[in-house]
Amino acid sequence: MAQAYDILIENFRQLVPISDQEAEIIKGTFVVKKLNKKELLLSKGDLSNHMRFVADGCLKVYSIGEKDMEHILQFGISGWWINDLYAYLTETPSELFIQAITPSTVLQIHRDRLNKLYDEIPMVDRFFRIKTQHGYVALQNRTIRTMSQTAEERYVKFISDYREMEQQIPQYMIAAFIGVTPEHLSAIRKKMSL
Repeated sequence: MAQAYDILIENFRQLVPISDQEAEIIKGTFVVKKLNKKELLLSKGDLSNHMRFVADGCLKVYSIGEKDMEHILQFGISGWWINDLYAYLTETPSELFIQAITPSTVLQIHRDRLNKLYDEIPMVDRFFRIKTQHGYVALQNRTIRTMSQTAEERYVKFISDYREMEQQIPQYMIAAFIGVTPEHLSAIRKKMSL
């Protein structure tokens, strides 16, 4: 487990200065959650009361649409944060699911403890402000790409952005993420290999 916490502290230190003493306090506030493949971390209707950091594995955030069609909004791998941020910030029931694609280890902190941590270590507050800003920018960019790029361009962007996890994710999930059917993705991949 020590390695999971080391990955978490490194993630903080990439954005804000954290002393060794502050790092120990942060480590003491996050709880380990181990997930089996296909295990749900969050279900639609649940309250999203935790900020969650992926220490190991691969997860997806998704909704279920018409005809039980899965719409994947986000993937998360080691070193990434994953959540239904809207439900977390508004304290309303989640509209999304978070599920492990592979066996995964998540470090999570409850909102009440995080709010206390903001007062104890002001850099934690700054860290999450920066992360929220980055998340908003990424969401806006993805929305614009979805509206303006072809499916092939979205797939090329996916490969570019997610190279390290492409092999961990089944093709039908990649298709759901870029907004096409698995058959359409197969045709795109075939065309690209020519």
